[in-house]
Amino acid sequence: MELASTQQQGYGPARERFISKTFNHLGAALLAFVAIEVILFKSGVAEGIAKTMLGLPWLLIIGAFTLLGWLASRTAHTVESLPVQYAALGAYIFLESIFFVPMFYIADKFAPGAIANAGLITVLGTIGLVAIVYTSRKDFSFLGAILKWGGLLALALIVCSAIFGFKLGIFFDVVMIGFAGAAILYDTSNVIHHYPEDRYVGAALELFASVALMLWYVLRLLISLRD
Repeated sequence: MELASTQQQGYGPARERFISKTFNHLGAALLAFVAIEVILFKSGVAEGIAKTMLGLPWLLIIGAFTLLGWLASRTAHTVESLPVQYAALGAYIFLESIFFVPMFYIADKFAPGAIANAGLITVLGTIGLVAIVYTSRKDFSFLGAILKWGGLLALALIVCSAIFGFKLGIFFDVVMIGFAGAAILYDTSNVIHHYPEDRYVGAALELFASVALMLWYVLRLLISLRD
């Protein structure tokens, strides 16, 4: 999807409303994610989901999640119908919630307190990164190519890890936290400079995906440090 640049148009009321809507939707998405996780764990459903997913080939789970996530993102960015855009965002939040269940289950069993700490670190990190972009108004679109190739390399390493059975280790987690931080900078920059002003749902979805990625690897790191 091509993003319409607004750098030469300034940041008028319409753009500021778009930015506000995007981050309001991001906040709502994060709250919905937390609410779903609480419901899954309080009801006891999470344990069954975790045990089932942990018994499946991890490559199958990653492949299914990647495909469904791409479809949801594509829909939110291209479909004109606002209700369908919201449905895509809701579907993506639900998918992320299910994907996180095994990680939260392991953390709850073997690293008490790690989930809350990871959440706090992720929120503070996200706020700091967003503030950097918003206050400086610097365009981080140059990160796009780096993120594309870095993401492909990370995916290749994850696939090789699953196939050959080696652990990626703490260093990989740290690098991926940095990768997620760069993605948040890139997405925030696109929100401020490039996204069409009617695509706040899709913009919020992209930001939510990057924040979720950071949470995943921060939590992985904290669990690893407990071992």
